[in-house]
Amino acid sequence: MAELRYNPLTKDYVMIASHRQNRPQMPKDWCPFCPGSGNVPDSYDVFKYDNDFPALSTDPPEPDAVETELYKTFPAYGKCEVILYSPDHHALLHQLSDEHVRKLVELWTARYIELSADPKVKYVFIFENRGEEVGVTMPHPHGQIYAFPFIPKKLALELDACKEHFDYNGRCLICDMLENERKAGVRVVMKNEDFTVFIPFYSEYPYGVYVVANAHKGALTAFNEREKQNLGRTIKHVAGIYDALFDRQFPYMMCMHQEPVNSGDTSEYFHFHIEFFPPMRSREKIKFNASSETGAWAHCNPTAPEEKAEELRAAYKKFLGK
Repeated sequence: MAELRYNPLTKDYVMIASHRQNRPQMPKDWCPFCPGSGNVPDSYDVFKYDNDFPALSTDPPEPDAVETELYKTFPAYGKCEVILYSPDHHALLHQLSDEHVRKLVELWTARYIELSADPKVKYVFIFENRGEEVGVTMPHPHGQIYAFPFIPKKLALELDACKEHFDYNGRCLICDMLENERKAGVRVVMKNEDFTVFIPFYSEYPYGVYVVANAHKGALTAFNEREKQNLGRTIKHVAGIYDALFDRQFPYMMCMHQEPVNSGDTSEYFHFHIEFFPPMRSREKIKFNASSETGAWAHCNPTAPEEKAEELRAAYKKFLGK
């Protein structure tokens, strides 16, 4: 079974993909993403691999006959891709060269362009899950891309808030957020010519940082050559900061927020940024989402963002060897 089911309470879609339950557990001494597996080229730097068990596909089956007047189903149209960061099974993102990470940014951009060419696709979501704590079963360094036939609810809420702010005062909401964070300074972790990394004022997670473009640009396709280079370097440094924090491979979810596609022009009011959701609240403790977070979207951060930003700044110096 693979279909979309509409939730009338939240006005959102749920991907039903029961076939993903049949994903095999990979042998410990074999990886489909390593050269020599027969699944990928014998030589590559970064590589796009079509997901073997996609929740969305360009030739989806007809939904099951369970629709009613209230409950609506739709074909699970779209695309699910795996983006391999390196042929080295044990590579860490922050250990890759700047040029290597630049190739990753170029591949993300190329996939955004190609997936956007399908008029049925409305959002190209680039993300990474890292670590067993967030459910990763394949340790080879990789991220993923989902091309959705709808704009996911959180992104739709962000877009609505940004448009409302722009319509009210003619300014970009995320530009204003960035200005507030840079003026305050206490939550800024690092910055360079083109990107600023900070724990936002309202952070839901103790070490959850945003990577925000300094210039008002909405998508990867808007970045010039220097910005692409600095985006790769910034993401690499964030991964290094996290690993330096507790001297361990730090789990996280990385979510890239950029303009929707085939949905009208949002360039005036939407602003490219990346949100990191790391589940650790200390070296050994995980921040689990409890009933209020999951059932009511009423998040509770057990730490002060200003204090955690100070810890991350110290970890950044440690990562740089200072």
